[in-house]
Amino acid sequence: MVKEIERAGLPVVHICTIVPISLTVGANRIVPAIAIPHPLGDPTRTMEEEKEIRRHMVEKALKALQTEISDQTVFAD
Repeated sequence: MVKEIERAGLPVVHICTIVPISLTVGANRIVPAIAIPHPLGDPTRTMEEEKEIRRHMVEKALKALQTEISDQTVFAD
């Protein structure tokens, strides 16, 4: 799906827990997620910490969207 949306001219960020799979399927902008059962958070954290984790992930994805790339790129911290 990611490749088809990009083919239409819209940049896409794929937030994923298993980066090698995203690379294999051809996603161009990849942001690694936290963990398979909880990709955008950590249920052991407080609500305040969860909010900060999620905000950080969204900000990283927005930065990836704004970045010009020529090859597949993993946006890790």
